[in-house]
Parts: sequence; C-alpha cells; structure tokens
Amino acid sequence: MSFLDREATVAGPGYSRWGFPPAAIAVQMCTGQIYGFSVFNVPLTKVIGITKPAPGDWGIVELGWIYSIGLIILGLSAAVFGKWVERSGPRKTMVASALCFCGGLWISALGVYFHQLWIIYLGYGIIGGIGLGMGYIAPVSTLIKWFPDKPGMATGFAIMGFGSGALIGAPLGNILMDYFKSPTSTGVGEAWLAMGAIYIFFMLFGAAIARVPAPGWKPEGWVAPPQSANVMITQSHVAVDQAWKTPQFWLLWTVLCMNVSAGIGILGQASLMTQDMFGVPAAVAGGFVGLLSICNMVGRFFWSSTSDLTGRKVIYCIYFGLGILLYYLIPQTQQAKSVFWFVVVCCIIISMYGGGFATIPAYLRDMFGTYQVGAIHGRLITSWSMAAVLGPLILNKMSTDAKAAGVPKELAYNNVMYVCIGMLVVGLIANLLVRPVDARFHYKGPEVQPSKPDVNPVIGSPAAVGV
Repeated sequence: MSFLDREATVAGPGYSRWGFPPAAIAVQMCTGQIYGFSVFNVPLTKVIGITKPAPGDWGIVELGWIYSIGLIILGLSAAVFGKWVERSGPRKTMVASALCFCGGLWISALGVYFHQLWIIYLGYGIIGGIGLGMGYIAPVSTLIKWFPDKPGMATGFAIMGFGSGALIGAPLGNILMDYFKSPTSTGVGEAWLAMGAIYIFFMLFGAAIARVPAPGWKPEGWVAPPQSANVMITQSHVAVDQAWKTPQFWLLWTVLCMNVSAGIGILGQASLMTQDMFGVPAAVAGGFVGLLSICNMVGRFFWSSTSDLTGRKVIYCIYFGLGILLYYLIPQTQQAKSVFWFVVVCCIIISMYGGGFATIPAYLRDMFGTYQVGAIHGRLITSWSMAAVLGPLILNKMSTDAKAAGVPKELAYNNVMYVCIGMLVVGLIANLLVRPVDARFHYKGPEVQPSKPDVNPVIGSPAAVGV
C-alpha cells in the first residue's frame, strides 16, 4: 500500500508537469457523470411498469433527490476530507474517490434490483457523493502546485473535465440502457454496474500516473513576482483553519454561491424554457441542453485561462456585470421571438457559470497561497451544496407558481431572470469587497514543503491522523 502514499508520488528529475493533467482529467471526466444523471430519470419511473409507470413506481420528484443529495454530499465531503486530501496526496485520494464513486454506482444497481429508493440515495447520493468530493478537489490542488505560473489555466484543465462528464456519461448511459433493456428490465441497474466497471478503470489509471512536485520545485526559468507586483496575489500562505476565519473566505463563498445559484436557473430549466418560451419541439430543446453542456465545458477553460491575464477579481466582475445584462436580455429575446439571440445569450451565461467553478481555485490560491489550498477549496465549495438547493428551490418554484397563477407560460420565466439578476448583484458586491488577507492570518510555522503538508499550521508539530 506504500504505492499510494504521497511520498511515492513525488516526481523525479526530468518529469514533465504536463504529465499530471491527463491524470486529473481522467478522474474529473468520470465523476462529472453526475451532470448526465437526468438520462436515468424517466427509465427509473418505469422500473416496475417497464414500458410505462405503474403503481408503486417512483416519481420524478423523489428521483430528483438522488442528484441533489450527490451534489450536497460533494460539497460537505470536500469540506470534511480536505485536510486529509492534502496530507495523503492525489494518488491515495483518487483511489478512494474511485472506490466510493464506482461503489456507489454498484450499490445503486442493487437499489434498482430490489426497488428500494433509499439504497440508491445511499449509493449514488451519499457514498458516491463522497467520491465526488474527494475526486473534485484532489486534482485541482495538485495542478495549482504544478502550475504556479498559470493557476487559472491549470484549474481550468481539471474542472473542464468535470464539466464535460455529461458529454460522455449521458450518451454512455443511454447506450448501456438500450443494450441491457429487456421485457423485465429498463436496463438502468445493469447500466450502472457496467459504468462502475468502466469508470473505475480510468480513475485508477489516473491515480497510477499521478505525481506531485518535489519540495521547492518551480517551473524552469520562472521566478515568483514580488508581492508589490500584484497585491491581490500573495506570496505567503494561510492554513485552512485560519482561512475560514477571514472575511475573504466568506466573500468568495458568497461569490461562488451566487454565481452557481443564478446559473442553475438556466441550466436546470433549459429544455423546458425553450419549449415554453418559443414552442420548439422537445428534441430541439434537448439539443439546446447539449449545446449548453459544451459551453459549460469550454467556458471553464477559456474564462479561467483568461483570468491569468486579467486577474481573478476582474474576471469575476465580468461574470457578474455581463451576466446582469444578459439575464435582463432573456425576456427581451422572447418578446422579439428570437430563438437565435436567446441561444447566444444563454450560451454566454453558461460559459461564465462554468468559468466561475474553474476560476475559484485560482482565486483561493491568490488569496491564501498553495499550502492547504485543496482543503480551503473543499470548505468553500459547500457554497455549491447551498446553491444546489437554493437555486432550484427558488427558481423552479417561481416559474411553476407563475404558470399556476395563470401567467402565460412564455412569460412565466421573466421574474426568475430578475431574481437571478439580484443574485448576481450580491455576488458582484461581495467580489468588489475582496482585499488581500491580513498578515495576522499568514502561516508562520516551518517553511512550507509541497510534498509534506502534514505539519500543524499553528504549533509546527506533526498533525494528528484523521480529518
């Protein structure tokens, strides 16, 4: 088992840092399958009836909790296991992520076989969600250490992989369900068994090739700029237990929460919105959802890489400022009956939604240094868990209530867009308030060694085992 230890993953002389991005993408693209979960919703409503829902079959509302629980546990597990991830290194964490995520799929298959929804909640939602959390933060933390000169581009690599998970996971799920479908089965359980086997192979491959930089490693020819060159990028470090005592942590928590909550307003209702607002067929609306997935993926790399040039604070001002304008334009596109401009506006919005996810780890690195940035990131993405509940709860309810009150369905989303604008205004204010972290929070223990992060940041002694 020493093969999994952090010390066994330290890169030797001559190792190219470009060897780690494939490991990160292999893990993130597998765990990003959760974005494609919706392809299982309808088949899961017919587990008993097979061809149509029968008495005793599950409803969409009950099934919706599988996805929500997975995202909630993703954020919570990332927060709980963040310090363990930093101590253990990417390889051990990626293996643990693979076992939890793929094990969750296999357990969920039992839930389908026995028709017990609580087993699927446990497997896909809780155990799989733990795998999601660990698999999400481990590659990001290591990439930031490999690319101190381009942290935005580095995090864009990994989180682009997570965002593209649905592009593989959704069609793969459909293909497998079609293959295993029979007169007595919808094919969902069998598809999950097969997907677990496929994903664990690629995730373990990613873990096997994972490497961390040697202590004191820097890119050839790169010199860290002096603090005075950009006061928004610290050359100091802040430990995780100190970081969340700072106002900067909670301002960035608000920034991500508002960006995600507003984006879910589009992403979660994209198909239905296009049908209600423009009367397009369901098949065309489904194609629009696929296009948004591509924009989500590309935006994660494009915007995050751009932030290396503009700075993180500026790029978030663009996300929020441009987003306010674009959300305002959505009702105008409906009034003008312009499907084309509606699609353009939504694609830009979702690209910035994805960009917000990819840029936040680099923003954290700017504020708190690299020492325990993975653990800090883990605690911060609890804001994602909040947004996964807050966004759909508010925005879906508003459009549904508007239709029930007699508002024409093509106009039922107007107030939803205005609430999204309000969220973006809150996020913009929080971003404008971000300032460099006060020196009293800086780590003052022994010199930070990237390959040995298991030093207590307060007293400088070996940290206790556990999280």
